Amino acid sequence: MKRRLRDVPWAIAMLLPSIALVAVWTIYPLVKAIQFGHLTCDVTGKKCRDVGWGRYWDVFTSTQFQHSLGVSLKLMLLTVPTGLVLGIGLAVLADKHLRGIGIFRTIFSSTVATSVAVASLVWFVLLQPQIGVLADVFSGWFPVLKNPGLLNDPGTALLAVAFSSIWANLGFTFIIITAALQSVPRDLYESAYVDGAGSTRRFTNVTLPMIAPTLLFVGVVLTTRALQTYGEIALLTSGGPNPEKPTTTIPYLIYGRTSLIHTDLGTKSAAAVLLFLLSLVLALVQFRGLEKRVHYGS
Repeated sequence: MKRRLRDVPWAIAMLLPSIALVAVWTIYPLVKAIQFGHLTCDVTGKKCRDVGWGRYWDVFTSTQFQHSLGVSLKLMLLTVPTGLVLGIGLAVLADKHLRGIGIFRTIFSSTVATSVAVASLVWFVLLQPQIGVLADVFSGWFPVLKNPGLLNDPGTALLAVAFSSIWANLGFTFIIITAALQSVPRDLYESAYVDGAGSTRRFTNVTLPMIAPTLLFVGVVLTTRALQTYGEIALLTSGGPNPEKPTTTIPYLIYGRTSLIHTDLGTKSAAAVLLFLLSLVLALVQFRGLEKRVHYGS
């Protein structure tokens, strides 16, 4: 016991750099954002006054925030389930001991090295009505690719952004799930095969339960990323097309150059804090709702 107590100062000393970084780059900005969220400012964004905690409710019930909240939730529903299913499918396909399978693993995981900016610019070029390859090849079947274009049509703009986001995150999802699949004991598959279980039953009764913790982790990460989507919006649609603004997510409402609250410090800060709380609540719901179905044993 005395030896453990003697190690406490050393442990604190080792943790101090990490604690300092978290305090400076996470806790302090969050506290300041909460303080700024109490402010209401004039149209110039300079003359502000403190109106208390009620400011958060005013921002939450505002038309602009409610609209961006709906867009963010739609984007999350479009990207998270699809990204998980595609990641699982590609990981299962690549989890084979076949000659040359490493080439496909490299291809499937390649987007993990692609930044949001690069991925967005790639899809921006592909989806351009005038010069886009997809528009030239498939416009006969889908006229919207040419006129007005997926990114310019209010009905398809969010779907196009979601597809770009799924593609950009697919490499990360594939790598994490592939690592989880390779950690599943092969004895379990052999036992299930001996018991007469087919490939479908082996997948549902062995694979999914064993990789459930990884799927929970990936689901939470993808949900958080979907709620924080900004780069794709800024580069592909700028929150538009106007006047419907079907791609104005909460982050773009906060940071976007065309956002109506771009210069309002108090409203932006309150919206940022509300986004943090939304992400936290959804993460807790996922952990609480799925923890009984997740098996952490080996």
